Amino acid sequence: MEFVPASRSSVSDHVFGQVRDAILAGVYAPDSALPSERDLAAVFEVNRHAVREALRRLQQLGLVRVAQGGATRVLDWRLHAGLDLAMALTAEPGSHQQRVLPFDTLVRDVLEMRACLGADAARLCAERAPQEAREAVLAAVEAYAGAGPDLDRMGEANVALWRAIIIGGGNVAYLLAFNSLVGGALAVGRVPAARRTAELLDVAGHRRLGAHIAAGDPAAAEAQARALLNAPITHPREREIDA
Repeated sequence: MEFVPASRSSVSDHVFGQVRDAILAGVYAPDSALPSERDLAAVFEVNRHAVREALRRLQQLGLVRVAQGGATRVLDWRLHAGLDLAMALTAEPGSHQQRVLPFDTLVRDVLEMRACLGADAARLCAERAPQEAREAVLAAVEAYAGAGPDLDRMGEANVALWRAIIIGGGNVAYLLAFNSLVGGALAVGRVPAARRTAELLDVAGHRRLGAHIAAGDPAAAEAQARALLNAPITHPREREIDA
């Protein structure tokens, strides 16, 4: 991989993105040393402050360990990185990393995680949500239904619906994971609308989900949620988009 000098618009982002991609593509093996700040600044034709900021962000992602006065060591992302890495990899559609990283199934993988999380959150919401939370879910279902057939508006309303379901389930870890997905724009925003058409246009299915939650039927709520959230993964039209 050959580094490219940075444009002047966002030099720290440029350095961060290229070094991140080089690490994930295997150019730098775990426990190997990155070039020094001085050398990186020279290669990218930027000042050392920009390099230092990029290295700080890489350390936050769990990709490197920065030692004061010593070499910056590469970490094994499989042991140290978290969900923030997936979000970083979806922040730049069409970027260089799309062509070199071994993550061609990333959208599918996150959709699968989303389906598991959402199905269990629906179960918990039906099982233990207080009455006001169940009513909030029903209201969110109708707000989502009223947004049709505009897929963009339905997508936004769908996020609000799932947030209401997760809040109703009372699992803080699920809520934080959901916020990471939404904040990274992968759960809805950067997944092509066509990939989620079968899910987003299934107003009747979402109403059934709301009804199961309101009725306090955990098994039915879980099954209905799983059916909705698996649609972008299993529906023939959605699979064709990846081909």
